[in-house]
Amino acid sequence: MPAIPSSRSRTRDRNNVLSRPEFMSLNQPLWSGNSESQGNSRRPGQPKHQANLPCDPQEPTDNANKDRKEPTKLPEEDCIQLNPSFMGIAMSSLLAIDICLSKRLGVCAYTSSSWGTVRSMVTLLAFTGHGITWIIGTIVCLTRSNTQAGQEVLVNLLLALLLDVMTVAGVQKLIKRKGPWEISPGFLDYSVMDVYSFPAAHASRAAMVSKFLLSHLVLAVPLRILLVLWAFLVGMSRVLLGRHHLTDMACGFALGLLHFSLVETVWLSSSTLHQAWGYH
Repeated sequence: MPAIPSSRSRTRDRNNVLSRPEFMSLNQPLWSGNSESQGNSRRPGQPKHQANLPCDPQEPTDNANKDRKEPTKLPEEDCIQLNPSFMGIAMSSLLAIDICLSKRLGVCAYTSSSWGTVRSMVTLLAFTGHGITWIIGTIVCLTRSNTQAGQEVLVNLLLALLLDVMTVAGVQKLIKRKGPWEISPGFLDYSVMDVYSFPAAHASRAAMVSKFLLSHLVLAVPLRILLVLWAFLVGMSRVLLGRHHLTDMACGFALGLLHFSLVETVWLSSSTLHQAWGYH
């Protein structure tokens, strides 16, 4: 009989020891660990990488929030180019210099400009390179010419003038660059479709005519120098009048020389003209 109390006291002491904080982990039930292991266990037919991923019911909501927070990407043409190329910087700088110098050189743009008193003289100089002037003058000389050599030269000059007018008008219509000063074209400009700035029609025509006359006429040296100087002054007069930029004038000179080369390539001889139009 005395052994019964001693066994009860030993059971009570063991329970007191297990209730200490350092032995609390021993009192945890086994079913929680089994449930976690069962939760982490892979289902039949489920991939391994999916079995190791925790189940997150908030994942679709988080993805929606991320999509909502992402900034909308703008089209490439609407974005500022923070790292432009060297060629882009060079072209922009040259165009800015061209516009600035052209505006400064437009001293005869208006009568109130710094050189407004000589505006009429500069306008007269520019008129000597107008398309109407050269086309009408060439036709008049062609009707009065009696030699086949003279008719041959004049017909090819007329074709060169028509080629120059049509080419310059087409390029101007394509580029549609405006002049440095807001000056509306006149009636004579509309007659030869010289409405926009690039390329300079007067410079192109003056370069082509001067090169044509230097190649097909026998002129003294002073006259040859004056002819070249006239072509340059005609192109420059349009810049002084505020109608063209410097680059328009330079490209006009180059285009005029190209027109001369094309006419020389397809030159119409006197025999061809005699067969085509019956010249004598």
